[in-house]
Amino acid sequence: MSSVVENPLSVVVLAAGQGTRMKSSLPKVLHTIAGKPLLEHVIKDAQALGATTVHVVYGHGGEQVRQALSAYELNWVPQTEQLGTGHAVQQALPDIPDNHLVLLLYGDVPLITVNTLRGLLAAADGDALALLTAELDDPAGYGRIVRDASNRVQAIVEQKDANAKQLTIHEINTGMLAAKAGQLKKWIGQLDNNNAQNEYYLTDIVGFAVADGVAVNTSKPMERCEIEGVNNKYQLAQLERAFQLRQARQLMEHGLTLRDPARFDLRGELVIGRDVEIDINVLLEGRVELANGVVIGPNTVLKNVSIGSHTRVHANSVLEESTVGAHCDIGPFARLRPQTNLANNVKVGNFVEIKKSDIAEGSKVNHLSYVGDTTMGMNVNVGAGTITCNYDGANKHRTIIGDDVFIGSDTQLVAPVTIASGATIGAGSTITRNAEAAALTLSRTRQMTVDGWQRPKKKS
Repeated sequence: MSSVVENPLSVVVLAAGQGTRMKSSLPKVLHTIAGKPLLEHVIKDAQALGATTVHVVYGHGGEQVRQALSAYELNWVPQTEQLGTGHAVQQALPDIPDNHLVLLLYGDVPLITVNTLRGLLAAADGDALALLTAELDDPAGYGRIVRDASNRVQAIVEQKDANAKQLTIHEINTGMLAAKAGQLKKWIGQLDNNNAQNEYYLTDIVGFAVADGVAVNTSKPMERCEIEGVNNKYQLAQLERAFQLRQARQLMEHGLTLRDPARFDLRGELVIGRDVEIDINVLLEGRVELANGVVIGPNTVLKNVSIGSHTRVHANSVLEESTVGAHCDIGPFARLRPQTNLANNVKVGNFVEIKKSDIAEGSKVNHLSYVGDTTMGMNVNVGAGTITCNYDGANKHRTIIGDDVFIGSDTQLVAPVTIASGATIGAGSTITRNAEAAALTLSRTRQMTVDGWQRPKKKS
């Protein structure tokens, strides 16, 4: 049985860097990809591996970092001096039992995958030191993996310390590794800072392992983006797009139709049925559920919404914290604000805003209207320009609209007010009292024509 199973796993995440090239007051590891901090992506991977403990070595902006990740159970390890990766790992090791397998990750390398890390842990089987390495066409800036004639790893040489021959090597060190805690403690205790940067290089432990007769095994990432770190805003944007394309590919493999995967952004969780279509420039946040046959038009924002089967959301609509039934028609340019619930076969047309309202089956609010704090019955027709006046300057009041109500255009319903079932409200009315069932209610001034009136003219 492998040591991956036999030995408990402790994960050490290095997250102490200041990130000066980000040109930001925000600590580097708190910049986001898909709406989550870089560090959170790494922590979620560590937890998915079943780590006993996740140790986060922090420094710059430490309290801000701790507060942002306070929802996670982590062992926070301060690094007060920035003396290199070897020194950073050394800060966490006293809290880790010798028999634990230690996995080293980086808080600014967010796209590493669980599958790749499982391969790295498997390479640490027994008492081996396992390194995650990669072959790059342009290895500039990376430490090189030096092997002997039998292809066995002998050392890692940093670029600044490499000779001309070593600089021609294309296999690079990603920095991620796995080894027994007891071994790491011994090797890190042997480090010195006699190098070009006067730092304690963690990479020097490879030479110590070779000297101790310990096997140094390597494994490879599945994608190049898994090993790429974030040092500036451009790299952050590159990894954002790589992550979004990864999500898009996974969703399309499960049957989602994306008109252009390069113009799709998911910052949360998407649950889809069959035959779901999403057009370009759609942003999804939180948890979004799209049932069978849902079609989402371009330039749409969906945040924490559930949409029933065969509903169509047209272009440039914004839906948040809402529930939409089946066979509805939304937009274009519609907005559903939080606590909106639409039943089946509801129509919400262009330039319509709905807020904190329940709209029953078959009702229509077609254009240029605001419906807030309202309970609307079945088969109601709301004319253009209608608004519910739900706020009196201090308190919100509710509007109740029964079934089969017809509301004429340019109507104001001043809450609290009840429009009984079957009522008709004449266009241009301001309704301040309850409207009776199956009756016409209207409020208008008398129309008049002024004889002999002339339109004013500009002075010559």
